[in-house]
Amino acid sequence: MHSFLLFGELAAIAIVFAGIPLFYLWRRPGFSVFQKLNWVLVFMTFDLIVFGAFTRLTDSGLGCPDWPGCYGTSNPWHAMGEIRLAEANMPTGPVTVMKAWIEMIHRYLAMMVGALILIQVGLAWSKVKSLGKTPLFASLGLLILVCIQGAFGAWTVTLKLQPIIVTIHLMLALVLLSFLTAYAQKSWEGHTSSIPQQPARPLSAKLLVIAFFVLAMQVFLGAWVSTNYAVLACPDFPTCMGRVWPETAWQEGFSLWRELGMNAQGEYISPVALQTIHWAHRVFAIVASLVLGLLGVHALRVAHAGLPGLSGTAKLLLALLVLQLITGISNVIFQWPLAAALLHTAGSAAIVFCLVRLSQWASWSTPFKMGKAV
Repeated sequence: MHSFLLFGELAAIAIVFAGIPLFYLWRRPGFSVFQKLNWVLVFMTFDLIVFGAFTRLTDSGLGCPDWPGCYGTSNPWHAMGEIRLAEANMPTGPVTVMKAWIEMIHRYLAMMVGALILIQVGLAWSKVKSLGKTPLFASLGLLILVCIQGAFGAWTVTLKLQPIIVTIHLMLALVLLSFLTAYAQKSWEGHTSSIPQQPARPLSAKLLVIAFFVLAMQVFLGAWVSTNYAVLACPDFPTCMGRVWPETAWQEGFSLWRELGMNAQGEYISPVALQTIHWAHRVFAIVASLVLGLLGVHALRVAHAGLPGLSGTAKLLLALLVLQLITGISNVIFQWPLAAALLHTAGSAAIVFCLVRLSQWASWSTPFKMGKAV
């Protein structure tokens, strides 16, 4: 009975959170509610990724050490006695009043995204006659993906922030963002879509796929740095511990299944392993910057007067690359400031968004040339 009430309260909270953007959509004229809902989902998922980073960076991931509620309740107000007792025993520990609220707000936002996707499924089902079954099946796929993401969110708590689980949780969030963006920019409703069909596709899909792969590798390495708290393992820049190529321990650093702060043998992870994790992300950043920069320049050069969206997206991609370099270096030089760390995560998500947006101008038949489009 208690579990039933808990899930009922959490469902009510999700409905309230989801109702805010839905009320906005209902009142706004213009494009269809279905298309606007799709873009609201993109926006809210981006926000969820950034707030998830805030939760991790403030060490709030275990602010409520059970799941899905907080000490068996739907909100920290009802669990204030347990939270204050835990905080009194360990004032700087994982459970404090502030951390509990941060963690639960993160969960509320996640539930809101899930609730909105459920509504998206319902709208797609109601439009089967006019739009066909493809948007419905695609929306059901998004629903399955968000459920898997929720499972990893639960394991993040129950497995006590195990690095590989937290890393996959972040990676899946970016996958969800990319799929939601692709869904939103699809012209499901023809002329009523907020994204017009692109008659010209001057961008090389082959280069775009390479950029996606390189970005995925770099995001994984960055998440592995963050979830292992290895940002300050190399406290200097551009060298690491005063060396151009520091001492490394690749097997220990990249043993994936292990507890936070431990190696595969159950011992405390060594500083050398942590600096290896950090160094791998820093070195591969050179590769990622070159490939993504090449894609951005290529997109700018093949854009022409009839494709202002391509030029704008390419400029945004190049600006985000500069932001990533600045915030990445700032994390080291200024000892991991919260603002720079949040911007670094937000920049990664925004680059994912840009690559998906670029896909509408890409074609497998278009060869990769650095010259301008004819």
